[in-house]
Amino acid sequence: MRYKFKNRRWPLLWRTVFLLTIFVVISQVIIYIWVQRSVNEHFEQMDSEIITHAAFNLRKRMVALGEEVEPLTASKSQSLIDDNHLHSSWLDYDLKTLISDKNGKLLSSDPSNFIHDLPTDFSLLKLRQDYRDQQFMIKINSRHYRAMVIANHEALALIALPIDVHHQYLIHFNRQLSLILIAITLLLVSIAALSVYWGFAPLATIVQKMKGINPEQLHERVVVSNMPLELRPLAESYNLMMEKLESNFESLSRFSDNIAHELRTPLATLGTQTQVMLSKPRASHEYVEQLHHQHDTLEQLSTLINNMLLLAKTQKGLSDSQLNQIDTESMFTKLIDYYELIAEDRNISFEKTGNFQAVLGDESLLQRLFANLMSNAIYYAASDSVIIIEASSIEIPTVPHTVTSDKQDMRSSILNPASFKVVITNRLDQPLTQVEADKLFERFYRHDKTNTMHSGTGLGLSIVQAIANAHNGKVSITIKDDSYFQISVELMMAR
Repeated sequence: MRYKFKNRRWPLLWRTVFLLTIFVVISQVIIYIWVQRSVNEHFEQMDSEIITHAAFNLRKRMVALGEEVEPLTASKSQSLIDDNHLHSSWLDYDLKTLISDKNGKLLSSDPSNFIHDLPTDFSLLKLRQDYRDQQFMIKINSRHYRAMVIANHEALALIALPIDVHHQYLIHFNRQLSLILIAITLLLVSIAALSVYWGFAPLATIVQKMKGINPEQLHERVVVSNMPLELRPLAESYNLMMEKLESNFESLSRFSDNIAHELRTPLATLGTQTQVMLSKPRASHEYVEQLHHQHDTLEQLSTLINNMLLLAKTQKGLSDSQLNQIDTESMFTKLIDYYELIAEDRNISFEKTGNFQAVLGDESLLQRLFANLMSNAIYYAASDSVIIIEASSIEIPTVPHTVTSDKQDMRSSILNPASFKVVITNRLDQPLTQVEADKLFERFYRHDKTNTMHSGTGLGLSIVQAIANAHNGKVSITIKDDSYFQISVELMMAR
């Protein structure tokens, strides 16, 4: 049975009912044994008190009889019995009495026929030797008795109380008690099964929701307030999972639509240009000019594909072999020298301040990250403005070192408890809200679609975010006064 439970071959409802049934049955068996034992003890105590009381009265008569000098005779023993039968309780309990002399010779009995029910080997003297003044159980003529032998210097007396009625009562009582307990057990098991069924009924709601999941119904949620307290964490987890699933599905759908659009346009351009050139004979310079156009289109496609491959590469994370100490001072110096030539056309200059530290990462990826940021800064910056690049160090609390096999934790164990932060700020040419700025991280999203000066694919900041995540860093955008665009990147510093 344990093997079946472990392998979940039984439904949870039936397993719960089965366990509850076992618990109820064990409880009822314990109750049955306790009640039966209590009743038996009660009858035994009552029988013992009857025998003790009868023995006390008979012993007093025997003491009074012993004061006489004449030896005990059958008539005197019968008189002794008759005197005791003056007590009505003696008859009520159907007590049996045997009187014998001190040698064990039976003299009389009450009732008179009781002496004829005795077995041939019956010896009152032997019973006296075996039990003395102790009560004992004896079977005479297929009947059960609780008996006691008392004696004085002249006589022996046996007092026997029939207990067959008690036995019959106990059998009848046990039968009724068994039926009552069985009925109670069935009732409790039924109530338990119904309660468990009602308890698990809300799970059916979640099951139906799960069965109905499809791309058109990802917005449906489970009402947590309708769930029992025990199932509310499950319902909340389910809703959270559906929110993430819906968000990821929407992102994937937008990504698929965007990439299809981005690939369709240049491919359609190539096809149209080729058909036009093949429609009739043309001069050689027209073919050369058309080949230049197609080359530009192919470069655009190549850039798009390379960016997509770069995103896929960074999303898998970086291996330890890719991590090296990168001098950010020299990196930004080279990038500023390169982009100054581009920014001069709009009279945009760069200002580099702060303490640039060495970081741990992949040099080519980090160079691509900051190159994209500086390119976007020039694109969004207003003419005759200054782009400020500010570097700083951020101390973070020291985390106790623990031994772990996780690659990310192993990588962080070689880092100092500090992060390197770069903030690039530029004045915007057009106002931009924080909501619009947050959308810039979406793939293929381009805020200014009318400006042809910047021929990007809308993957620049998506690549920046992916590279930062691959380095266990983070990137964020802040809009100040709707006129200043500020983007910050935090990376872990190297030793």
